[in-house]
Amino acid sequence: MQNLPACSKCGADFTYIDQGHFVCPQCGHEWTAEEASTKNDELVVKDANGNILHDGDTVTVIKDLKVKGSSLVVKVGTKVKNIRLVDGDHDIDCKIDGIGAMGLKSEFVKKS
Repeated sequence: MQNLPACSKCGADFTYIDQGHFVCPQCGHEWTAEEASTKNDELVVKDANGNILHDGDTVTVIKDLKVKGSSLVVKVGTKVKNIRLVDGDHDIDCKIDGIGAMGLKSEFVKKS
């Protein structure tokens, strides 16, 4: 019997290998051996272009974003310096000049 890794998404132990990919029959998640060998506690966040982001990076907003609960808008092209990556729905914490502290989704930024 092979010692296969548990699903990285749901944690189920019933994984199997199909054409070089690990597959979880419970949630349908598929991943490669390379992804399984990386640390699960290491947070990997990618921008809209697929570039990996790191704490302290500078990013540029690629879409007008309405600020929830306010009439303010973060305009396209706004540079955000010194970002902090967090785990959750909004995976970037930052401070934007004129607006203040807020959370951004990485799909709406590109690395500068």
